Amino acid sequence: MAIGTKTLAPSELDTFEDQRLVEELRKAKEELFNLRFQSATGQLESHGRIRAVKRDIARLYTVIRERELGIRATPAPVETKTKAKKTKASKADSAEATKEEGAE
Repeated sequence: MAIGTKTLAPSELDTFEDQRLVEELRKAKEELFNLRFQSATGQLESHGRIRAVKRDIARLYTVIRERELGIRATPAPVETKTKAKKTKASKADSAEATKEEGAE
């Protein structure tokens, strides 16, 4: 993993979907494993990075748990427009159907 990788801010985590949080947690755990391995073999250059990754993992667990308890709101899903545009023919059909219903 890269040395000096940016830590995750709590405000940034609020914008992540649940799946993205789980993915970030997996990546952070993998990075922590690699850092511990480097430390054990004497190859680690930045010991402070271990502490930063541990804090990132704690932040991720906190946000996930707060969402489970309803303390922290989940981000609103981005809505995409799926409505089909009405054509002139469909507008005419709907107008005729409205007239027929009113005649009954």
